Amino acid sequence: MIPAPFEYARAESVDHAIELLTANPDSKVIAGGHSLLPLMRLRLARPAMLVDISRIGDLAYVREDSGEVAIGALTRHHDVANSEVLHELCPIVSYTAGQIGDPQVRHVGTIGGSCAHSDPASDMPTVLVALGATLTVRGPGGASRVVPAADFFKGLFEPDLASNEIVAEIRVPVTRGRGWSYLKFHRRAQDWALVGVAALAGDGGAPAVALTNMGERPVRAIGVEEALAGGADPATAAMRADEGTNPPSDTFGSAEYRRELAKVLVRRALEEAAAR
Repeated sequence: MIPAPFEYARAESVDHAIELLTANPDSKVIAGGHSLLPLMRLRLARPAMLVDISRIGDLAYVREDSGEVAIGALTRHHDVANSEVLHELCPIVSYTAGQIGDPQVRHVGTIGGSCAHSDPASDMPTVLVALGATLTVRGPGGASRVVPAADFFKGLFEPDLASNEIVAEIRVPVTRGRGWSYLKFHRRAQDWALVGVAALAGDGGAPAVALTNMGERPVRAIGVEEALAGGADPATAAMRADEGTNPPSDTFGSAEYRRELAKVLVRRALEEAAAR
């Protein structure tokens, strides 16, 4: 289908983008566009204006900062996947970025766009929730706030973003020495995950497990984490993977199928994380 008519404006800076969003409440930000444009073609999204932030150069970076890794929101998935800083300090992020879509998607899509879209089937939000990452959100008048990933993803396509705010930066902890794994099951390499699992273990830190596409947002597998903290082995802990989840049923799989699949993937992810 053809999108509904819309206006287009290119932002020259973050402040300019916020000004445009404030002046046009029924507008949407576009960077890579791989999430928004399909919705527009189906007319599930009908913004009156697209505010293009793709050429704001100071939002594309990966660097170590104060014991964390700071990632600019406009950093392409390809650049996240190939970042030496992330390979060394937080490899689960670079690995997961390399599993998103296909090369074309990774060269155009951005980590900030993936977060702002807040799709529960998306890979990176789950990893950020497992890591306890934070997102820096900028708004009018130079206002800035920091939101934990667990609170940022509020529901289905519902991020914690006002209509005149944008994601500026994502910060992830250094996980050097911790075991990690991100596994997902999908029909084709470029498809959304039917179920995905992010797992972190070892180095004295509490185990962390988060699930993709098992609810309307990324969810922590609290039952699994409790079982691991109590000394359970991965296979036993994984049996609690579906506790507190609400997976969808669609043409690719029923909710019951996803619940059983989550248990299998959690066990495998925990074993892989422990082996690293």
